[in-house]
Amino acid sequence: MSLTPETEEAVRGVVRDLQDAFNAKDADALGAVYARDATWTNVMGMRADGREAIAEAARKVFPVLADQFVRYEVLRMSPVRPDVIVVNVLQHPVTESGEPVEGAKGAPLYVISAEEDGWKISAGVNVLVGGPAGK
Repeated sequence: MSLTPETEEAVRGVVRDLQDAFNAKDADALGAVYARDATWTNVMGMRADGREAIAEAARKVFPVLADQFVRYEVLRMSPVRPDVIVVNVLQHPVTESGEPVEGAKGAPLYVISAEEDGWKISAGVNVLVGGPAGK
């Protein structure tokens, strides 16, 4: 099954909105990219269920991550159905202005689906990358 250009752009837009919300440390904007009943597991294995809980978790952790910024690189989009796309992302550490820096990379996996209120992340998990990623 292939993606339509409209679906690919919508899914990339969700990833871009997530990146922008993280970099702005805007918990409400971050929560808005998730479906109402989404689930998210962070790199430490802590899970939050539901848009509000995900936003609240971000609100709590953003002060600790105040000087951390990311750039998300979409590596692969795999359609499960026309309205459900699995997305592999590589998370690069960058400066606030977007310049690459040394640091831990992540490899989030997102399930992005067409919801009543637009394309949203339904499920996600992040893992640390210890070596070359994206292969």
